[in-house]
Amino acid sequence: MDGNGRWAQSRGRPRLFGHQAGARRVREIVQACPDLGIRYLTIFAFSTENWKRTQAEVSGLMTLFRRYIQKEAQALLAEGVRVRFIGDRDRLDPKLVEMMQSLESLTAGNDLVHLTIALNYGGRDEVARATKRLAREVAAGRLNPEDVDAETLAHYLDTCVLPDPDLVIRTSGEARISNFLLWQSAYAEYEFTPILWPDFTAEHFARIVGEYALRDRRFGAVIA
Repeated sequence: MDGNGRWAQSRGRPRLFGHQAGARRVREIVQACPDLGIRYLTIFAFSTENWKRTQAEVSGLMTLFRRYIQKEAQALLAEGVRVRFIGDRDRLDPKLVEMMQSLESLTAGNDLVHLTIALNYGGRDEVARATKRLAREVAAGRLNPEDVDAETLAHYLDTCVLPDPDLVIRTSGEARISNFLLWQSAYAEYEFTPILWPDFTAEHFARIVGEYALRDRRFGAVIA
């Protein structure tokens, strides 16, 4: 969900104004998912690299995350959305972590849309943490090193209960993946759009999904 800061600055407003507009856009995109046949949506809210931003922006983002959970919890529950968070929670404020866990528990019975929020997430960090967990199992004798393969490692990722993404969309015109779902997106289709996230509407989303449906996905095979 890229481009919040630039969207705000182009309007002579502080970057946090753009993040607030971006948070409001999330609701529209989530609500569009059922009609588009989308059951799983993952949004990249805060990366492991975003700590490098100014203290004021980071603090403002953390406040925004808390407000989002407080404001949207009941609506997400009522609309059949199940919320999960992925990423390293150890660096996050315990109060925020508690709110994240409460939202996960509150919506655990929902199944219409599975919304995953990547918060303090990085693809390399995720693989490193998964590898550590796997190594502990091997060291404890609960896992045979000879049995370790790609499928085994996937069971230790944050997304172990989720399907791999079919389509990855990046807004704002940047043509890079920026450490997002590196393992899981090995065979995903990509779409890079110049639209800044606060301007990315359900109509834009539907158009990209419609174009994706026309793509020929071969997963490395040759189809006659």
